[in-house]
Amino acid sequence: MDLGIDRQALVPVVQQIVSAVAEWIRKSGVSPGTRLPSIRQLALDNLLSQSSVIEAFERMVAQGLLASKQGSGFVVAQPPVSHERPWYEGAEQAWGAFADNPLGELKLGCGWLPDGWRESDDISYAIREVARTDTAGLFNYSTPLGLPALREQLLKRLTRLRIPSSLDRILTTAGASHAQDLLIRTLLKPGDCVVVETPGYGNLYRQLAFQGVTLLQVPRTRGGPDIAVLEALLRQHRPKCLFINSLYHNPTGTSLSREVAARLLELAHRENFLIIEEDVQGDLQHASCTRLSALPHDDRVIYVASFSKTLSSALRVGYLSASKALVTQLASLKTLTGFGTSRFAEAVVTTLLANGTYRKWVQRLRKRLNTQMAATLQVLEDEEWEVFAVPSGGMFLWARPGAGEPSRLTACAQRLGVLLSPGALFSPTGEHSDWLRINVAYAGDQRALALFRDMGPARSTSTILKTTSM
Repeated sequence: MDLGIDRQALVPVVQQIVSAVAEWIRKSGVSPGTRLPSIRQLALDNLLSQSSVIEAFERMVAQGLLASKQGSGFVVAQPPVSHERPWYEGAEQAWGAFADNPLGELKLGCGWLPDGWRESDDISYAIREVARTDTAGLFNYSTPLGLPALREQLLKRLTRLRIPSSLDRILTTAGASHAQDLLIRTLLKPGDCVVVETPGYGNLYRQLAFQGVTLLQVPRTRGGPDIAVLEALLRQHRPKCLFINSLYHNPTGTSLSREVAARLLELAHRENFLIIEEDVQGDLQHASCTRLSALPHDDRVIYVASFSKTLSSALRVGYLSASKALVTQLASLKTLTGFGTSRFAEAVVTTLLANGTYRKWVQRLRKRLNTQMAATLQVLEDEEWEVFAVPSGGMFLWARPGAGEPSRLTACAQRLGVLLSPGALFSPTGEHSDWLRINVAYAGDQRALALFRDMGPARSTSTILKTTSM
């Protein structure tokens, strides 16, 4: 078995062995129980150490791809039996972004910051402070609306963003996805229609589909939803809600223009629908921007935000601002389904907000992301990748290679140990797209740079020879 090991590649040899054997199993269609070549023979044929092959096989056993049989070596494992069909096509691929990563592959399109970017000392200090001063937070539930001290800090934040609110109009949640789930279950019933942007956030699509809601697609342009398409959908279907990212849209990185925002609010009043505005990356704002919640809207807009992207996904603290009547309904459902949110997590975030630590951290994060955004855009331009738009901030780019077949991109990424977030994940129907979401916080990794380069324009032989001779 020729594993095609490339000793000049950035990917460790053990990982290359795992990928090559897994690909052989998939393409050859061998039956469970099929015996693999001996470790000694595989090492000899590919000029490898036996210890590298053993380590690779042990990893594959842990992943369920191989099984070890006493006296028989390693065999192809029996796949797990599944008695249920996934309720949403493509969900497994999306969930894979959160799975354990024993191979250490680069998650180039993931939705969070690298561990190395986190400032754990500040969070550790806040945790110790809460444990020292608020022992109730270690043992008790939070209040239905959320920790009062946190809601006071959130009100200050909303005021700085010029979003009108009050303490009884703010509800804390376990992240933005929890807020959306509460809103979907409270506002919608099976068969209702809503408008979603495409491309857009895949988890939102699945939440809506799970509740039996019909999704109407409106294309995302560089300035927001396509108004002409939206007006046609409104006339034909009378949807109840529009879900939107106004600032640093996921996945395109675009932001809402003032003109589109004004038109959206006009349509919401005329056609009688609600707008759920998700602003999970709003703290990364460093330039002027437009939020629907900050414009006069007569409770037509529900504002959703979170600290999971900027601070810690483990703390799971988010919030929403809506009418007092709706917040009361949502708080009842929140208590019924989960007995409230984590008082301890909310106390930690409150501490970070109150002592100014979070504000300073976000300022540093913005600068670092802006620097990496500029560097990534330059690399993509040099390698002739197509970029949907140049974001004014945030962490996402929506891009695709200027040339090359999708199969070549997949093979290249696999060889380099890069996990992609392809366009199909950001489509309500899972429709194929050659666009990719790129998280610029990961784009400076040598494996990402190699991918951009390898999928760039083909270099001529003369250019290569010239470069070599210099």
